[in-house]
Amino acid sequence: MKAKFLIPFLIFIGLVAFLAVGLNRDPHLVPSPLLNKPAPAFNVAQLAVPEATFSPQDMLGQVWVLNVWASWCVACREEHPVLLQLGKSNMAPLIGLDYKDKRADALDWLRKEGNPYRFSAYDGNGRVGIDYGVYGVPETYVMDKNGIIRYKHIGPITREVLDKTIYPLINELNKS
Repeated sequence: MKAKFLIPFLIFIGLVAFLAVGLNRDPHLVPSPLLNKPAPAFNVAQLAVPEATFSPQDMLGQVWVLNVWASWCVACREEHPVLLQLGKSNMAPLIGLDYKDKRADALDWLRKEGNPYRFSAYDGNGRVGIDYGVYGVPETYVMDKNGIIRYKHIGPITREVLDKTIYPLINELNKS
C-alpha cells in the first residue's frame, strides 16, 4: 500500500524541485541561438517614411543597436527614458523596430514621448521579429561592424544595463 503512494509523492517532489529551479532563473538571461551569428536579413519600410526601406546591410561597417518596441507595450514605456539617453549619446546608431503595431499609433506615441531612434523600421506583421526570435517587446540587440549579433537583452533596458553592459560593449566593438 505504501508503494502505491510513494511513486506519486516522488513525482510530485520532482515537479516541485523542477519548478523551483525554473522560477528562480532570470527571464532576461534566456540564451539566444543568434548570438555571435549574422543578424537575420530583412528589408522593410521605415515607420515614418514608408517609401524608404531599411535593411541590416545598410549598417555594415558600424556598431549599431536595434530596439524592438511597440506603442501598446507597457514595458517599452518603462525603458523609454533610458533609450532617449542612449539615442542622445551618439555612441552608436539606435534603430527601432516597431513590432506588430499600427503605424499611426506608433508615430503618435513617438511624437508624444520623444523619439530616441535615428529611425524605426516597421514590422507590422511580426515577420522580422520571428526571424530574430523575439519573445516579446521590448528586446534589444547590439550588432558589430560586420553585422554579427553580439548582445541580446530581453525586457526593458535599465540605466544600470546601459552603463555596465551596453556602453562598454559598444566601446569595445568600436575599437575593433
